[in-house]
Amino acid sequence: MMEEKRTEVPETELENAEAKASEETKEAADGGKANEELEETKRKYLMMLAEYDNFRKRAQKERESAYADAYADALTALLPVFDNLERASAFAGGDGMAEGITMIINQFKNALAGMGVESYGEAGDEFDPNIHNAIMQEDNEEFAENVISEVFQKGYKRGEKIIRFAMVKVANCG
Repeated sequence: MMEEKRTEVPETELENAEAKASEETKEAADGGKANEELEETKRKYLMMLAEYDNFRKRAQKERESAYADAYADALTALLPVFDNLERASAFAGGDGMAEGITMIINQFKNALAGMGVESYGEAGDEFDPNIHNAIMQEDNEEFAENVISEVFQKGYKRGEKIIRFAMVKVANCG
């Protein structure tokens, strides 16, 4: 009969194979650790990028707000001059004086319009507490409820920003 030959692997080869398998396992573990570190670094980078974008948007908004506030402050300083010109025009007695004041008022209106400033608050408009300052009220059957019956001082706005609230008298408040 034939004898089966048994091949015996020397111990050193077994040790080498075990060492090689151990190294591969170690490399896989190191690769997994490297992947985790890479993912963590990506996450930190994306967070930093989002924070920078938020900072940039916030800084832009603050710059725009500062510009709008400075613009409104300058206009607020000029509006009393305009009010006094309108009052002077209403009471001017001479021929040329009233005409001259009217010309100045028209020039001032055009300058304000060129800067994007609009006046608001006319008798007959509906009262809105967000843009009107009611300093008086009256019962007047000529007007509907919550309607402006008299304007003491026009309001001015630039876009959505109120520069000065209109001071008005409101008819027939609830």
